[in-house]
Amino acid sequence: MDLFEMITVIIVILGLAFTALAAVVRIVRGPTILDRMIASDVLLTTLMLAIGSNMALRGNTTGIAVMVAIAATAVLATIVVARYVRRKASLNDQVSPDRGTEHV
Repeated sequence: MDLFEMITVIIVILGLAFTALAAVVRIVRGPTILDRMIASDVLLTTLMLAIGSNMALRGNTTGIAVMVAIAATAVLATIVVARYVRRKASLNDQVSPDRGTEHV
């Protein structure tokens, strides 16, 4: 591995580590479920990028199945959370409608 490849690998590792750390901080701090969902999507995407970077560095494709499984899980989780938030918002609208405000 020459110097350019070594520097590139170090930059990629630092970038992925920073992104993962920022996503974990957002998952812990929140404050809403949507913030946490977006952060978990970022974390899963970072994991897929790390696996893809590893495959590119080693020159093999053994991690493709894992990447597909992670992507499918992320999409399914996003859909579930979006439906939950929408249902919760519609229930809140039914229970406590706006008082005296008019929608044009």
